[in-house]
Amino acid sequence: MAVPTASDEWEVELGRQIRALRLRQNLDQQQLADQAGIALNAVKNLESGKGATLRSLIQVLRVLNRVDWLRALAPAVSIIPVQMLKTKRPRQRASPRPAKKKKL
Repeated sequence: MAVPTASDEWEVELGRQIRALRLRQNLDQQQLADQAGIALNAVKNLESGKGATLRSLIQVLRVLNRVDWLRALAPAVSIIPVQMLKTKRPRQRASPRPAKKKKL
C-alpha cells in the first residue's frame, strides 16, 4: 500500500488499522465504544476516517492495547537542543601537569 499523503488519507488508514485491531480482539463496535467510554458513532467515525476527537482516539487505543502508537507520536526527548548550545566542547587534549616540588 502507498504511503498516505493527504490528511484524509491518513485518517482512512488509521481507521483501517483500528478496525483491524478491533476485529483481531474479537470486539464489535459497540463493545469497543462501551469499553472506551465513548459513543458508538465516535467509533464508527474513527474507523471510517471521518474524524474523531483526540480523546476518542486515545480511549480506543487504550482499550486496544496500542498506547505505544501515542508514544511513537510524542517520544521522550533525550537531547534538548538549547542545552547542547550550553555544553562545553569535548576536550581535545590533556592539561599540563604542575611540576612536582622537590623534597629537601
